[in-house]
Amino acid sequence: MRLFIIGYAGSGKSTIARRLTHDTGIRSVDTDKLVEQRVGASIADIFLYESEEYFREAERSAIESITAEGDVIVATGGGLPTWRDNMEWMNDEGVTIYLRRTAEQILKRLSDYGRQKRPMFRGKSDEELLEFMTQQMVDRERYYAKAQYIIDCSVMSDDDIVNYIRQLITRL
Repeated sequence: MRLFIIGYAGSGKSTIARRLTHDTGIRSVDTDKLVEQRVGASIADIFLYESEEYFREAERSAIESITAEGDVIVATGGGLPTWRDNMEWMNDEGVTIYLRRTAEQILKRLSDYGRQKRPMFRGKSDEELLEFMTQQMVDRERYYAKAQYIIDCSVMSDDDIVNYIRQLITRL
């Protein structure tokens, strides 16, 4: 079972993946953390000193190597599905689940640390961040909507989401 959890930054992908690992025993991997470990630098530094393309290629390499190792729950970076053929590749290689949240929901979920660790969120007021996220989410929706399963997180708690995905894993 290869499960790819996709969605915008701060939508809860890593949290849900960790909880699913706890409940199912299937290992989980966060692509952002894996890329940082492999490159030896933070995502912010990779973007600053290398390039977005370098980072996106490192992400693709990471998901390819992760899935070669067997069963896994992958919490992808928010931009990973939008790069080249990544969304199609994930749909071919496993099951994709999109955690759909509104920009307002994500803003409420973000801690100060969550804002600081994401370079694109830094230095923005709540209003500026809400506008930025809303626009970027509109741009990314066409990729995210290709997921095999879409979960409307506005009507489900994290517990409900974990239970839903756990049941899905059992059926598959």
